[in-house]
Amino acid sequence: EAAAYFLNDLEQLYPGESQVLFYPASYRAPYQLEETDNANVVARAEVLEKINNGRNCWVITYPQALFERVPTQKRLTENTMRVERNKKYSIDFFNELLMEYGFERVDFVYEPGQFSIRGGIVDIFSFSNDHPFRVEFFGDEVDSIRTFDPVSQLSISTHTHFSIVPNVQKQLVLDGNGTFLEFIGKHTTIWLASHEMVEKALEKDYEKAVATYDKLNKDTIRHSLPSELYMHPADWKTQLKQCSTIEFGPDYHFKATSVISFNIQPQPAFNKDFELLKTDLIQRKNQGSTNLIFSNQPKQIERLYQIFEDIGGEVEFVPMNIALHEGFIAPEL
Repeated sequence: EAAAYFLNDLEQLYPGESQVLFYPASYRAPYQLEETDNANVVARAEVLEKINNGRNCWVITYPQALFERVPTQKRLTENTMRVERNKKYSIDFFNELLMEYGFERVDFVYEPGQFSIRGGIVDIFSFSNDHPFRVEFFGDEVDSIRTFDPVSQLSISTHTHFSIVPNVQKQLVLDGNGTFLEFIGKHTTIWLASHEMVEKALEKDYEKAVATYDKLNKDTIRHSLPSELYMHPADWKTQLKQCSTIEFGPDYHFKATSVISFNIQPQPAFNKDFELLKTDLIQRKNQGSTNLIFSNQPKQIERLYQIFEDIGGEVEFVPMNIALHEGFIAPEL
């Protein structure tokens, strides 16, 4: 939840920035593969693909997402197929490749990991996209590529190329994996909210994974060891030291080479006590401060107008209507 709020803040500060990415966890519990959240698997694959392609990204994540191991960059590259318009591929090749990647052949695709072949049309729902791709052939040449809505079958947009990415949390992880920190590389700068929080969360999840593994029936089915699927807390400590780290949370783990201090205080909690809010605003104004209230909902501002009008006093609104982005209002008090 905290990561989602942080993501929302960045998206508000940088509206339209496509390189602000969210990296979620895919499983609800260790070894419960059937309880995978498909949307989260897609989001994870999308992040890994963008990083693997060398794009500069801001990735917001949390301990439970870091806990799961991912395929190495080499393994992901080996199992990613780039399809381009005006190039020649045989439909039989697509069929064999997708089956090898673990895709399921169906009549109509509706979720990631599926594909269908109807004449000269191949529909592919890659794990790195929110919508499936429709590839139309003219002979053995790709004539057009477009994304479409699987419900209405209507086209969304056209493309010159796209990448087929298999499920990064299943067969790819088993064949060759590493931690997310290893995947992003040591040249990444990590902004860390709380080292202690991450370490405790990893320790708790790893203990849970070991306990679950010990209860599994190993007589008939071979199960991967927890160390093969999940990040050990010791890996976190070792690999974090290889990256540049900026700590901005309540606790500090590393000895800092430089410290940046901000002379600020958190906003007080008023708990809907508007008399208390009025007193605080007046006090700050008398101290020479300028009070600003920000809201992305005009009705919230209208309600504040009404409340302060009802309780009276020395507080009055001076509307400024600062348009920081669409729908953002910042009246001055």
